[in-house]
Amino acid sequence: MAFSFKDQTFIITGAGGGIGHAYSLFFASRGANVVVNDLSKEAAQKVVDEITKSGGKAVADTHSVLEGEGIVKTALDTFGKVHVLINNAGILRDKSFKNMSDAEWDLVIAVHMFGAFSCSKAVWPHFRAQKFGRIINTASAAGLYGNLGQANYSAAKMGLVAFTKTLAIEGAKYNIRASCIAPMAASAMTETIMPPEMLQHLNPSFIAPLIAVLTHPDGPNASGKVFEAGAGWMGEIRWERSKGAVFKTDDTFTPSAVKERWHEVTSFDTAEYPMTMADTDMMGVLKQSKTLPPNKQSELPVRFDGKACIVTGAGGGIGRAYSHMFGKLGGQVVVNDVNAQAAQKVVDEIKTAGGKAIAVACSVEEGDKIAKAAMDAFGRIDVLIANAGILRDKSFTAMSQREWDDVIKVHLKGTYACAKAVWPIFQKQRYGRIITTASQVGIYGNFGQANYSAAKAAILGLTRTLAIEGSRYGILCNTLAPSAGTAMTSTIWPAEMVEMFKPDFVAPVVGYLVSEANTETTGCLFEVFGGCATQTRWQRAGGHGFPSNRTLKPEDVLSKWNVITNFDDGRATHPTSTQEAIQQIVDNFHNTGDSSSPSAADDDDPEVVREAKNNATEPCEYTYTDRDVILYNLGVGATAEELKWTFEGDDEFQALLTFGVIPGFASSSGMSLDFLPNFNPAKLLHGEQYLSIKAPIPTSGTLISTTRLLEALDKSKQAAVTTVTETKDASTGKVIFETQSTAIIRGSGGFGGQKRGKDRGAATASNTPPKRQPDAVVEERTSPNQAALYRLSGDYNPLHIQPEFAAIGGFDRPILHGLCFFGISGKHVLKTFGAFKDIKVRFSGSVYPGETLITEMWKEGDKVIFQTKVKERGATVMSAAGATLVGTDELKAKL
Repeated sequence: MAFSFKDQTFIITGAGGGIGHAYSLFFASRGANVVVNDLSKEAAQKVVDEITKSGGKAVADTHSVLEGEGIVKTALDTFGKVHVLINNAGILRDKSFKNMSDAEWDLVIAVHMFGAFSCSKAVWPHFRAQKFGRIINTASAAGLYGNLGQANYSAAKMGLVAFTKTLAIEGAKYNIRASCIAPMAASAMTETIMPPEMLQHLNPSFIAPLIAVLTHPDGPNASGKVFEAGAGWMGEIRWERSKGAVFKTDDTFTPSAVKERWHEVTSFDTAEYPMTMADTDMMGVLKQSKTLPPNKQSELPVRFDGKACIVTGAGGGIGRAYSHMFGKLGGQVVVNDVNAQAAQKVVDEIKTAGGKAIAVACSVEEGDKIAKAAMDAFGRIDVLIANAGILRDKSFTAMSQREWDDVIKVHLKGTYACAKAVWPIFQKQRYGRIITTASQVGIYGNFGQANYSAAKAAILGLTRTLAIEGSRYGILCNTLAPSAGTAMTSTIWPAEMVEMFKPDFVAPVVGYLVSEANTETTGCLFEVFGGCATQTRWQRAGGHGFPSNRTLKPEDVLSKWNVITNFDDGRATHPTSTQEAIQQIVDNFHNTGDSSSPSAADDDDPEVVREAKNNATEPCEYTYTDRDVILYNLGVGATAEELKWTFEGDDEFQALLTFGVIPGFASSSGMSLDFLPNFNPAKLLHGEQYLSIKAPIPTSGTLISTTRLLEALDKSKQAAVTTVTETKDASTGKVIFETQSTAIIRGSGGFGGQKRGKDRGAATASNTPPKRQPDAVVEERTSPNQAALYRLSGDYNPLHIQPEFAAIGGFDRPILHGLCFFGISGKHVLKTFGAFKDIKVRFSGSVYPGETLITEMWKEGDKVIFQTKVKERGATVMSAAGATLVGTDELKAKL
């Protein structure tokens, strides 16, 4: 498929530099007419001049993105039509939430959210009339996961995710597709927050080919979908929802009942992947709840004695149910509503039942007024439930700017204002609980609710940043997407459904989340309906990493589309922070040989190797406890005095970092090498070993590993085969380890394979020792029983225990496992220089149990180069070895 955009007109906002500049040059080079929009006339014209000098067609436009009609007029006046809109313009106004001004909040929301609305609204009638259009909205990792100091930006960027999904739904019948990307690339904006050494790898030209695939008339239909991309890596993300827990909807459905079964709510052992609101069987859940026995209560009841709880939008519906719950459980309730009469009625009901409450009649945009009333009445605030909302539903075609603004103000600005008002109080008392209110519409999008979906998703982005900033102050923040019959939903739900889905079926979940009983759950999203409580999180496809040292083309992206969008190949992950999300992109910085994909085959491989690279092992499960961790640590020489490695009750109990080779050992050993000629496992030698530690190492749990062929080199009379094993936490999907093992197989050459391997960064580094005395030397005598002990960690090869078998291999007695003295030397590096994030060695000799190892180490920047020798024989047994250091706490093993 040829990616020509001849005679198509692209509007690209924020195109005077960075990613927008790269987009403009790329699409012009592919035949498109480009409207280069930027507030800077000089910057926009400079890009236009670049394009026209190369024979392309472009025009500069300097309208603000808030003036979408003006930008579209430029396109129509110049080129007669418009086909693609890329909403790329953006600004940053980063501040801690406490110090963020209303002006900084409003400006970022306006540029990102209203700018996208304004430009999309302006192109929409033209797209509908010609029955073709493509819209790309630009989100960010900060929007998807939250980020410190970016409450405004996180909210705006997450809002665009659901806005995109709603546009996709409404545009489908007109062949209008809308997709969302969360790119990471160097720009004038990102250079203010990223170090130069990182920016040099984030070439914006790596993003444009993905946009080309998404916007081409014949490209795959990815409307409503979301993609992350940067530094040559890209992958799709989607929502994953836990099965959750269904409760009986009677008087026993209380916060205490929710506490008792919270582990079920948050368990993803069984998960589903809804794409629309219709994928939720609400009626089925409600019927199931009616058949259940009364709910079991937790041993310690959840109560709010002495706690002051603000509930906005509490004059009816869910807010009223929340208020009654808090009053019943001992809380002091601040009932806020714009309707003074409705608020006072709820207060009277609470007081009649023996509770304490006050009414505060005002808009939620007056957060300071609500907080002051709470402090004046009760002297404290402990809980904020941001619940107020309105609907102004219209098809996107008919939606006015006023209808957009009103919904954004009440939902998003109101949530911001109330959170801002209580924040310094929560910080000072080092305690606070916040629940913000999203909606399934804000998760999946919905016809006629572009404003509402954007506002609700933006609240999620805001809340995730609040959770990050609040964690050090004991402030926990979560988002609820409730479905219940209220005055608001009664305008769009049938009367029967409004009656059946009572607000009382939502309140208990909120009660648990904002109680003292919840000490850990923060930054999470929960869907609650009909007595069912579920958690919803992002799942990210394993994606594909293209070589970062080559020009990327849309044809390349299309050829890997099934990999980029594959959630079922065992490589999917569940990032929960911007830092985790960025890591996979950072890992691709040194990919110069396209080895990071499940199929690392290239055209220079013979067919037999290409086929082998496409065959990964079945997922292999490894379940372990602290006993197995201690056994490994002892196996590589930890002593009884080193309690953090040998006593499970120690406060710092942890696995040695090289434990990472253990969970995936069975998987890598199960990789078939039968594609090699004359393959004989007895002729296999362990050549090199690389280990990358991707996350803190759990001291117990279940890990799942998969192995694939990375490289097979033909060395004439022998083969050099490298496999890569990825090990994930079964409960979170998070990648914990990546190992690369190179084996030399004697007698298996001559298969026509490549002669030289690719540069894989740290995994293939030469690690030549400097020409000076070592900076540190550690000596350790191994035990005569070392191999017998180490083999209990999973490598039962008789070569290491049975003299007769060792003799067959040419050894006069059993030898020590290579990965055992790998672990011993890794321990020497750790004890001398601190934690490392990766380690690579070449095995160049054998060690007999009882011999003394000497590890010589040289520190070069953030890297420790080392080699290991046997003292008694003077033989080097490990060479070309190096470990990349990190902060000690970053990868500390956790309970």
